Amino acid sequence: MSYQQDLNRYSTIFITTHGAYIAKEGMTITIRIEHEIRMRLPIHTLNGIVCFGGVAVSPDAMELCANNNVTISFLGEFGHFKARVVGKTQGNVLLRREQYRRADDQKQVSEIARLFIIAKIANTRNVVLRAIREKSENGNTREMEIATRKMFNVIKQLKDPLDSETLLGKEGEAAKIYFGIFNELICSQKEHFIFKGRSRRPPLDLVNSMLSFVYTLLVHDATSALETVGLDPYVGFFHKERPGRPGLALDIMEEFRGYIADRLVLTLINTQQVKPEGFTVTESGGILMDDQTRKTVITAYQKRKQEEVRHPFLQENIPVGMLIFSQAMLLARHLRGDLEKYPAFFCK
Repeated sequence: MSYQQDLNRYSTIFITTHGAYIAKEGMTITIRIEHEIRMRLPIHTLNGIVCFGGVAVSPDAMELCANNNVTISFLGEFGHFKARVVGKTQGNVLLRREQYRRADDQKQVSEIARLFIIAKIANTRNVVLRAIREKSENGNTREMEIATRKMFNVIKQLKDPLDSETLLGKEGEAAKIYFGIFNELICSQKEHFIFKGRSRRPPLDLVNSMLSFVYTLLVHDATSALETVGLDPYVGFFHKERPGRPGLALDIMEEFRGYIADRLVLTLINTQQVKPEGFTVTESGGILMDDQTRKTVITAYQKRKQEEVRHPFLQENIPVGMLIFSQAMLLARHLRGDLEKYPAFFCK
């Protein structure tokens, strides 16, 4: 399989301009801003369209996208999910039946969920280890080193299968350790970018505003990847069913929070690609990125997805943007019985 070819074929377009209008011209999607066409995109080049805030889409454009398996996602001003327009369900019904059967088997649920969480903790721990290496020559790394040892101890406690409640507790313990030293990972603009603990809906500081936004982009990519391989993104193993919540997309995204999202946010802050002036406080007290900052984050996210990495299980160099798809594919293979265990992704 050519991953680079797939990445080029399946691109996602992000529309951030308030008042933009998406329409159809033949087999092409057009994007109008202030009655002027700013972009034309042949439908066969698209995998998804993500609309932020006040973006409108014509019924004809929705139909064209649905008929060509191009997902349209609508997100609110803080980046939270609002709605999706999708085409026909893809995949083999037998695969989904097996997914549902496993999701009802507590032993299977615990095993698959455990692998997701081990990978999540290991990959976020690597974010801290990376910061220690970069900071070791001219900075105090003691708190970060202590955190990595504590996180490693949590991973060791996940060696054997655990019940769901215990696993949830261990995941929370590791997250508390990690986010407890998150400010240590911020090396620039420290007086403005102060992390005050995870907050969402709304995010209450600049760092949380960026984290929540990029996490939403990851969920979108995970949902699309799972639908592409024929799995139901709403039936997960670690994240239990809740109306409207894509549990399996959230599961598979856990492996990439640190490796893709957190590292991206830290890089943007530490290299001063984002500035405190690019954020505003809403009436609800939430922190909102302005259009330019949002575009900066999206551009960096798309650029990051084009970088190549060696997949530890597939033993191939693939674009970062194909990692979530590769994990969705491997999960489908495991559920079909082609792989004895799900090979979670561990970054180096």
